Amino acid sequence: MPGFFITFEGGEGAGKSTQIRRIGQALTEAGHSVVVTREPGGSPGAEAIRDLFVSGAPDRWDAVTELLLATAARRDHVRQTIAPALAAGQIVLCDRFVHSTLAYQVGRDDVTEEQVMALHRLALGELWPDLTFVFDLEPQLAKERITARDGEKLGRFERMDPAFHTRLRERFSSIAQNDDVCLQIDAAAPMDDITTTLLDAINARCTL
Repeated sequence: MPGFFITFEGGEGAGKSTQIRRIGQALTEAGHSVVVTREPGGSPGAEAIRDLFVSGAPDRWDAVTELLLATAARRDHVRQTIAPALAAGQIVLCDRFVHSTLAYQVGRDDVTEEQVMALHRLALGELWPDLTFVFDLEPQLAKERITARDGEKLGRFERMDPAFHTRLRERFSSIAQNDDVCLQIDAAAPMDDITTTLLDAINARCTL
């Protein structure tokens, strides 16, 4: 597709959403046509699935059910939002994509990377990000950020136990080291420095 697909990944409270807004504004001001979206969600059907996915008790779904929900939401999101934008030559900035599924669900309840990728190919073919930023942040610092931001209004994944978040960070780090589209970002760095790093990477790789 003629557009450019950039995804933002990482654990809860890593600052992805803030940086997506900043990058979207900067690219728009530079004259690019930009679509900012998120997962789960980003289309009416996927937003309906999101309500199921992120609410309720931490043990509401097992990892297999999460995988199926995430893949169903992603297919609708791609068909309705991402694929049309890329076909129109736009830059798509997406808060989470398949790397989140590989981090959050793989290794739980016997979900394997091979199963995730088989479902991904069935639902989306060979679609993959052109560039992925993986935000790395120590879980305790992330928890402090989330508490300062949301107080007691925590989502389902944010309320999972510390061992889950430690494992999640390890999974994301491994993914970043083993996929060439990924660039790991120190999410504890000053906000302006992170924005500059992201824009430099986009300008180096984006051919629009």
